[in-house]
Amino acid sequence: MLVLFNVVMLGLDAAAIAFVAALKSRAAVATAVVGGALAMLGLIAITGEGEFSELRLLCCGLFIHGPLVALAMFLILYRTRRIAARVWLALGLLLAVIGFDAFYIEPYWLQVTHLTLRSPKIEKPLRLAVIADLQTDTIGEYERDLFARVLAEKPDAILFAGDYIQVEDIDAWIEQRDRFRKLLAESGLTAPLGVFAVKGNTDPVQWDELFEGSKVRLFHFTEGVRAGELLITGLSEEDSKNHKLQVAPSDAFQIALGHYPDYALGDVEADLMLAGHTHGGQVRLPLIGPMMTLSRVPRNWAAGLTDRGGGKTLIVSRGAGMERGNAPRLRFLCRPELIIIDLAPPE
Repeated sequence: MLVLFNVVMLGLDAAAIAFVAALKSRAAVATAVVGGALAMLGLIAITGEGEFSELRLLCCGLFIHGPLVALAMFLILYRTRRIAARVWLALGLLLAVIGFDAFYIEPYWLQVTHLTLRSPKIEKPLRLAVIADLQTDTIGEYERDLFARVLAEKPDAILFAGDYIQVEDIDAWIEQRDRFRKLLAESGLTAPLGVFAVKGNTDPVQWDELFEGSKVRLFHFTEGVRAGELLITGLSEEDSKNHKLQVAPSDAFQIALGHYPDYALGDVEADLMLAGHTHGGQVRLPLIGPMMTLSRVPRNWAAGLTDRGGGKTLIVSRGAGMERGNAPRLRFLCRPELIIIDLAPPE
């Protein structure tokens, strides 16, 4: 469908350009722009295969065909309408720069975010590394670099918030599973208090095979385990999605680890709530924020730190990877993220 969409769009591009070249009037430009946009949206509705597929086609329209048409408009109008021509050139360059950044720069520009939390329940400083939404379809250099950067931070505990591999079929998943296992072994991804992992929504039922042969503590259902002076309550995928979840308080510093952040809307008495899933929106616009979160939580909770009051904190990772499958593989104003949290006693 992607090829068909682009072939038809090239025909629409040519028709719009020829129409403007023949008339060279403001009305012709307006007609071509409005008509082309409506035709593109109609084509997306016809050829798209779901929400993410439609977004992918929209990105093709904006960042491939948009600059081509804008450049053609510049060339057509330059002799007769210099100001309009320059506006079209600026628009084409803007779309090209945004597209290049969104598809080729930001998705691989990992940010290490450092946060500090203080609590009377913490007696000595501890460091946590939070990895969410690796969500890769090819284990490679990016993932190796991510694990190396985790170890360089020397965390006391490492917490995986789900969504490890996203591929279309079981054979591909098995191949990437084996690569993931090899990466875990070769990187030596360990921590003094342990490594902990929960299931994400893109993970198959056999997700635990990813960690076979390792010492990673997996949570197949919701339960709490002690890790030094910490109580880590790992949530099942369904519980992390439950916006009415109840988690009892603890005398120890309690960390709730889930995939969805929705559980933070419930009666959760953990000191620190961790989640991923939202990818921070993956695309964020100035003054608007995340375009899509696929979560019940307020949009301003979809990434970063939120003080929930009463000594409770929610931290949602933007994720280390991005949506795969039919989705557009881009990030905009929303770099992938590794979160490092320093827990410390009160000052």
